Amino acid sequence: MFKRAAALLCVSASALCASAQPAHAQQTLNFTLGYFAVRGEDARDADDILRSDRNFLTFDVHDFNSASVGGEWLVALGNYFEGGAGISFSRRTVESFYTQYSRPGGGTVDQDLRLRLVPLAFTIRAVPTGQESPIQPYIGGGLAVIPWRYTESGDFIDFSRGNEIFRDTFVGSGTATGGLALAGIRYAGSSWSTGFEVRYQAAKADLPTSEFASTRNPNPTIDLGGWTYQGTVGIRFGR
Repeated sequence: MFKRAAALLCVSASALCASAQPAHAQQTLNFTLGYFAVRGEDARDADDILRSDRNFLTFDVHDFNSASVGGEWLVALGNYFEGGAGISFSRRTVESFYTQYSRPGGGTVDQDLRLRLVPLAFTIRAVPTGQESPIQPYIGGGLAVIPWRYTESGDFIDFSRGNEIFRDTFVGSGTATGGLALAGIRYAGSSWSTGFEVRYQAAKADLPTSEFASTRNPNPTIDLGGWTYQGTVGIRFGR
């Protein structure tokens, strides 16, 4: 999965470089560090696994908020537009336990819930002040291609067998696509840039029913959307 994602990113970056006009061949290699905030419980659909798990497990959906790191290649497309191809990474493990059930001798029945996202972003943005201005606000959007993995691991209760406690790991993974919107501002020098950016991605994936379906949720999904707030530092070429 990651080899396919890396190959897709390389092909897209090459296409961006080839499409840059010679008169405005500014290119930037951006590095990002930020904070990814998942969509809140009230914004998730009824089949979302985190929302349905909250009916019997104790944890907070916002515990899945996490640090995000990444990189992006930007290529000027004329003076007022640019294209980008980038990749980022976030992962968070959240502790949970059954709210209304405990072990026969006392103590909680615990699991670890883990969500990992590796979004690839393909964007077009407008730079109203132009590529030559030192202060550059921008706004844009595009496509997010998100390799993801969700895991529940630990102790579980089989209610059909007299509340028997067993240990197991359930895994779902795949690649989802969705829309992406962004806005930011940066200072652009002759050889470097720095700035701040806000992104929103919207995507949802189906979880394998063999692993996660239950009488409470026969068609489980996982919402991969959320907000990313990040600082950017870039190395600029071609000026």
